[in-house]
Amino acid sequence: MSTTSKIDLFKLHKQEYAGRRKPYLVEIGPVKYLAIQGKGAPGGTAFQEAIGRLYAVAYTMKMQSKAAGQDYVVAKMEAQWYGEDGDPMFHLKPKEEWCWKFLIRVPEFIEENHRQEALDAVRAKKKVEGAEAVTLEVHPASTCVQAMHVGPYSECGIAIKAMLELAQSQGYIPRGPHHEIYFSDPRRVPEERLKTLLRYRIQKP
Repeated sequence: MSTTSKIDLFKLHKQEYAGRRKPYLVEIGPVKYLAIQGKGAPGGTAFQEAIGRLYAVAYTMKMQSKAAGQDYVVAKMEAQWYGEDGDPMFHLKPKEEWCWKFLIRVPEFIEENHRQEALDAVRAKKKVEGAEAVTLEVHPASTCVQAMHVGPYSECGIAIKAMLELAQSQGYIPRGPHHEIYFSDPRRVPEERLKTLLRYRIQKP
């Protein structure tokens, strides 16, 4: 691969990230991710520290890959949300009890040795504690229902309801956790303009 080419996973798999506000079905994956999971209120200490660890490893891995002649764009952050024991009704519980897994998609050529090399560099240079909690995992191919939500995170309910109604009308039921892909940085974009792609894996009963 030329050292001047750069893989952009969102462009390469643009059909998986189409920003349509009307719910639709789509085939996803398999997908390889860097991941870190934890529990606690959004914006809390554990939440922020986990994001910091994930990005530290993701950007270190990207720079190491670039130096080796395989450059790529660090993908947008994604997250899965659930309750203890995988409870999909997590949003009905106190936020301190919410469980989450943050994800950053990586190219297919990334393997466990790349993660380990990035961890070694993060420990040595960036002094980020707990970076070993970042794992490399593959999510299997699946049928999903998804839709783009524009607005505050707290107002996703209407879009989710429409998504699940579409899935049910096509003979599907949801499986797995609630999944979000963040197209906007909440530090820079007003909440009424935040773009979040909502996703559920679905299956035939």
